[in-house]
Amino acid sequence: MRLPRRALVLGLARSGQAAALALARRGVPTVAVDRVEGLDVGRLAAAGVEVHLGTEEDRLLEGVDLLVKSPGVPGESALPLAARARGITVWSEIELGFRLLRNPFIGVTGTNGKTTTSELLGAIYRAADRPVAVAGNVGRPLTGLDDEIAEDAWIVCEVSSFQLEDVHRFRPRIAVHLDRHGTAEAYRAAKLRIFENQTEADVAIVPRGFGPIPGGAVRVEFDAGDDLPAEPLIPGRHNRENAAAATAAARAAGIDDDAIATGLRTFPGVEHRLELVAEVEGVRFVNDSKATNTTAARRGIEAYAGQPLRLILGGSLKGESFDELAESLPGSVRSIDVIGEASDALAAALGRAGRVYRRAGDLATAVGAAAGDAEPGDVVLLSPACASYDQFRDYEQRGEAFRRLVGELW
Repeated sequence: MRLPRRALVLGLARSGQAAALALARRGVPTVAVDRVEGLDVGRLAAAGVEVHLGTEEDRLLEGVDLLVKSPGVPGESALPLAARARGITVWSEIELGFRLLRNPFIGVTGTNGKTTTSELLGAIYRAADRPVAVAGNVGRPLTGLDDEIAEDAWIVCEVSSFQLEDVHRFRPRIAVHLDRHGTAEAYRAAKLRIFENQTEADVAIVPRGFGPIPGGAVRVEFDAGDDLPAEPLIPGRHNRENAAAATAAARAAGIDDDAIATGLRTFPGVEHRLELVAEVEGVRFVNDSKATNTTAARRGIEAYAGQPLRLILGGSLKGESFDELAESLPGSVRSIDVIGEASDALAAALGRAGRVYRRAGDLATAVGAAAGDAEPGDVVLLSPACASYDQFRDYEQRGEAFRRLVGELW
């Protein structure tokens, strides 16, 4: 790629730091900026990156001809707007990584299921004994693979709508879109950008019956009811749909069905997404902390709909209505504990739906109450339908707390 004369990286979480280090390795004078003070940026300073914390002043754009925006930075924030007004190119970290790396890409986008499908594809590649790295939106930053991955390895890249807003040449050989229906029009349009640079040499994988897509790729459709080389280990119709998408992508990459079957049979799922934490005296404890919205929670609950459920709901509010969730709960739900900031809204929705619930308040109380009531054959499911910021740093810390609390029961 043609290197910029001077670059600015905005947002210094994992992907931002990885991008700044990748540019610095190539000798590009790089400015790293974050409005938050006190971040650990020792690696950047040691690499010769010019770091500015607690400020986003326009003067930092002087001499810059490329701004790399981290996925957590809104496109309408001050520096990207100022950069565009000055004619400075704005890239996402995904765009930078794609240009630095010469590897073949599988891109995976969607509202729910991205991480599971991406990690499942990684497992299938490993079962086929083919080199692979999984990177992107959750986990390892794409630019973190720079200078660390063999050129013949495939990269499975999980891509969010925010990362796709600022792509220019990003062109995965195989692109997977998991959503059947878009939500907001702008959100849908951003996700469809995963296809826009594809040609007839590429493959676009979409749900059966999905509408028109940009680009010129060969179109392949999938559905939860597809015949698969093996049934996936991970439960739920939504995970069978993820498995169908992964199977279509793996076949497009030339992986045989035996290896795909091995991956499907052995992949245990991702942390905090229908993760079986323990089974004690016939009671299973399942961590679905990553279900931070009602759609994800409904999918998690549906995965165990035929079994007696002890459900834990709640966390911080995201502006969603809980009425549809409450009305859709299966009859196998034996108890519901609500926690956190969303307790009142959940209680109101559950009451309207005629469902009995308890106000547990916090996760520790909810786990203790559910475990105390549970009988052999029951599933205690944390599938919150809410973000975690009222009581936890993020959904990962909430899931880790659930694991710990379950471990302390016996």
